[in-house]
Amino acid sequence: MAIFNEEAQKQLKEMLKSVKEPIQVLLFTQEFECSSCRDTHMFLDEICALSEKLTLTVYDFVKDKAQADKYGVDKIPAILVLPDNRQANGICFYGPPGGYEINSFIKTLQEVSGNSEELPQVLLKRIKAIEKTIHIQVFITPSCPYCSGAVIAAHRIALENQNVSADMIEASTFPQLALKYRVTGVPKIVINETHELMGAQPLSAFLDTIENI
Repeated sequence: MAIFNEEAQKQLKEMLKSVKEPIQVLLFTQEFECSSCRDTHMFLDEICALSEKLTLTVYDFVKDKAQADKYGVDKIPAILVLPDNRQANGICFYGPPGGYEINSFIKTLQEVSGNSEELPQVLLKRIKAIEKTIHIQVFITPSCPYCSGAVIAAHRIALENQNVSADMIEASTFPQLALKYRVTGVPKIVINETHELMGAQPLSAFLDTIENI
């Protein structure tokens, strides 16, 4: 049974017209897929079929360990959104980006393809100035209308600075991580394991935290 009905497919197809250049979508799953892996696989099959600019490649997390290691993938399901040359960009979706989170997935496709909104110079300058290694984890749930904004902000910082990596983590897919980081509400943003932000935060709040690490 399809995830997206005919009307949703039409809307998505229209949105995907804003993908400027070809995109490589990589899915890391396993031979006998867990329910979340299966849902993520179906999600990507349907989305990638809606645009000739999207190419989906599926890897087995165990059998294709070299590829997982190359991109720093340490759990599944994992989605990477890469330019056509497959150059790593620090962006990852762990778990299916369904519900409201489809907004951040489409936005990431657009931005990786070179179709991104211009940032204020003051923010761009601060992002470019990051010299430390920064890892941002954004915990989300599909029913949270504010989570996609946090993911979009984190991914944009990673896109603009190679010292930054940014992960969306679907909390119910990775309950052990949600427990480890005491996720009691979403979005919850964890930066370098030690610094936390709660709720819908502007990009500047991410930078305020990063600059104090």
